[in-house]
Amino acid sequence: MTETLYDLLVVGGGINGVGIARDAAGRGLRVCLVERNDLGSATSSASSKLVHGGLRYLESYEFRLVRESLGERETLLRMAPHIVRPMRFVLPVEKTMRPAWMLRAGLFLYDHLAPRALLPATRRVDLRTMAQGTMLDGRFKTGFEYSDCWVDDARLVVLNAIDARERGADIRTRTECMSVQRNQTDWLVDLKGADGTTSSVRSRALVNAAGPWVEEMLGRMGSRRNASRVRLVKGSHLIFPRFFAGEHAYILQTSDGRVVFAIPYEGDFTLVGTTEMGWEPADGPPAISQAESDYLCSVINATFKTRLSPSDAVWSYAGVRPLYDDNQASATVVTRDYVFDLDESEGAPALSVFGGKLTTYRCLAESALDKLKPWFPNLAPAWTTGSHLPGGDFAPLGLAALTDDHSKRWPWLPHRSVARMTIAYGTRLERLIGTANGLSDLGQDHGAGLTDAEIAYLKAEEFARTAEDILWRRSKLGLHGAMLLD
Repeated sequence: MTETLYDLLVVGGGINGVGIARDAAGRGLRVCLVERNDLGSATSSASSKLVHGGLRYLESYEFRLVRESLGERETLLRMAPHIVRPMRFVLPVEKTMRPAWMLRAGLFLYDHLAPRALLPATRRVDLRTMAQGTMLDGRFKTGFEYSDCWVDDARLVVLNAIDARERGADIRTRTECMSVQRNQTDWLVDLKGADGTTSSVRSRALVNAAGPWVEEMLGRMGSRRNASRVRLVKGSHLIFPRFFAGEHAYILQTSDGRVVFAIPYEGDFTLVGTTEMGWEPADGPPAISQAESDYLCSVINATFKTRLSPSDAVWSYAGVRPLYDDNQASATVVTRDYVFDLDESEGAPALSVFGGKLTTYRCLAESALDKLKPWFPNLAPAWTTGSHLPGGDFAPLGLAALTDDHSKRWPWLPHRSVARMTIAYGTRLERLIGTANGLSDLGQDHGAGLTDAEIAYLKAEEFARTAEDILWRRSKLGLHGAMLLD
């Protein structure tokens, strides 16, 4: 069997894996990425969907991580203005927890640790007089309002994969690494596709970005390095019919030191999360527990005038974060920073990735390529800072103006569909619409505005293979469809 030779094989199609593949392909490397399921089907589509500095991480003195994250907010806003948007967060002051002076000091650092040009600064607010305070329990008198960003996490993964492919990377989903053999000059990896077909590839270097399965991949690589340094932490979320008005979000303090977000989601809903619980593979597929559901509802009910129970939720999801175990007693304070393990001791290099977060994936990718540069002396310079992800090339035109332009170009499209698809596809909506001159040209509407044309586009351009890929990761229309059925 003839094996295809690559410079870099990336194992794992989450945000870290696709970010590294995109960066490497843009620097001239021959890249192959393999993912045994769908892109972003685990941790990277089960986040709180925030691009944020990590206000709480200041308490753990993780200033480097917070500074990098704060800077990346505006980088990602420029890179993908269709799927990343600014959001204001209201932080009510709870007198029995962190005092107002401590919060103000932390928010001052939050505003000034990194340059900030696009996002407004923090301000103190009177919750008794502002609209954002009217839905809160009457005991809250004062609070703070600060800036972070929201992101469609699953689409962030997919857009990075699309860009990597367009720069020459070979992206193989539903492809599992069956065996891994290390030689002095390269890796020989046997692969198996979803249809049972097998193939082999060779690669001069290997990146283990398998996320929660990084330890499993280390085992297949025949390595015991750092296997005991993976700490798996489950975060769970509930989605409710929208229970407050406005485009702002809330960050709520809790008595156990965690924070819970309440975030406007998909227009009609409120996303509430997250929990932080230890998780082991033996626990089975990650899912929210009754205790976690009760916990999230208790935080909401202690803060808002509304009263929610787990049965009011229309959907839930949970994901597992593979954090670097720094021997902290609580999962809440385990570092969210990323850590690399570069193994060059027995031949071809292997780089394993521990930790990381959506916000810093681009920096992580640059750092990963820096680690591997000694094996690729002709590697081109870093390039992603001023780049755009597919569909995001509409500056200085804002998203509202682009949506308006699309409405004028295709007046026969319902406004809700135009708004949704402009956010999802940006300037690439033109590719999806093609030569259509009316709704009938897009084919059957399968509910919530999902047409044959959109399904075909997602399969041809965005690696979608199943209904779950389309309804729950690429479009989120499964959520709206479920509401329609109710």
